Amino acid sequence: MNRRQSLRTLLAASLFSLGGHRIAAAAGADRHRLVKSKAEWARLLPGPAYAVLFEEDTEPPGSSPLNHEKRDGTYLCAACYQPLFDSATKYDSGTGWPSFWQPLAGAIGTQRDFKLILPRTEYHCARCGGHQGHVFDDGPQPTGKRYCNNGLALYFVARGDTPPPLRT
Repeated sequence: MNRRQSLRTLLAASLFSLGGHRIAAAAGADRHRLVKSKAEWARLLPGPAYAVLFEEDTEPPGSSPLNHEKRDGTYLCAACYQPLFDSATKYDSGTGWPSFWQPLAGAIGTQRDFKLILPRTEYHCARCGGHQGHVFDDGPQPTGKRYCNNGLALYFVARGDTPPPLRT
């Protein structure tokens, strides 16, 4: 086996094992998983939100009004309305995207992302699979994590307001 074949084999094995990582991370949510086709999601969501959630687009930094949201409340997945983050874990990361140091338990799944060559950890809604953003190890304590979220992928509900029902 030459060097090129060895590298291809190694890369294929890595991608296979990383693909299984997403399944393992979201497996607990399977019985509550919401499955819709991309065409169904495209009919339900505004174009820019659909592009972020189901085509893994990224909104421009500083473009989300949620960057400046200071009220107590819950941040939901903009596609299926599953709660993802509590406002108590939101902070200003200076990146131009809403950032959190911890998601709600069982709310997200993760997978490795190689779109920018270097590996990153993408996270998505565990219920519908909608892309939310990426998690980094440069956040504040107590977790040291920064969940950098696209504002278009979130729906904010102020504490005391009634959230929309989960989509079915």
